[in-house]
Amino acid sequence: MDWDDAYANLPYIPDADHLLTRWEADAAAYRDALSQTDKAALGISYGPSARMAYDLFLPEGPTKGLCVFVHGGYWVKFDRSMWSHFAEGMRAQGYAVAMPSYDLCPAVTIPQITAQVATAITQAAAHTDGPIILVGHSAGGHLVARMCVPGVLPDKVADRIAHVMPISPVSDLRPLLNTAMNEDFCLDAETARAESPALQVPRNLRVTVWVGGAERPVFLDQARWLAEAWKAGHVVAAERHHLNVLAPLLDPESSMVRTLIS
Repeated sequence: MDWDDAYANLPYIPDADHLLTRWEADAAAYRDALSQTDKAALGISYGPSARMAYDLFLPEGPTKGLCVFVHGGYWVKFDRSMWSHFAEGMRAQGYAVAMPSYDLCPAVTIPQITAQVATAITQAAAHTDGPIILVGHSAGGHLVARMCVPGVLPDKVADRIAHVMPISPVSDLRPLLNTAMNEDFCLDAETARAESPALQVPRNLRVTVWVGGAERPVFLDQARWLAEAWKAGHVVAAERHHLNVLAPLLDPESSMVRTLIS
């Protein structure tokens, strides 16, 4: 089996580069529009490095709670700036939405990224009362799933979590040991197991695993492994690939957003 090809997403998505470029422009326009109405607080630091910062988007009316969106990119690329507009569905439903960046491999390890995301969520939680909803995509799906494991988040934060949605997550990192990408991840068998949510026992939280039906077979497997291990909700969105699986986050009335707040 060609493990690198199996875990490659963008080469199998038509016009992936164009889509990512459009997202970048849409995200920048979204930040600019909300900044003009004082509904965006940008670049809030949560740690010593430049990438340890998050943007916070505020709803128009009273805040019902906090949603945190954690981006993907195989722990080696991207930052919060490409995904800002995906806050709109939850923001329109009355939630403040925090979007953190984090340091990337190989400058840091995946366990260190997990700890950074936990710190970002903990700090963002102080902005508002009410429930906390966690959403993450791809590697971000791995990271929000890790937040479900006892000892990762402080109890006072974990106790507020109402729903966690790993979207197209990597839930078992052991297959990545076979990829060339592991030169950046620096995983060994012990760390891969320790960072695999599907191999861990979660807190008693509501979890819905969401994946696109047109994704690479290994991502359908990864989503199913987590859903089965945790007895979680499991949605396979027909005809959605690894990028446009996120499109429903734009729409406050989408089934994805409705599931998150239900």
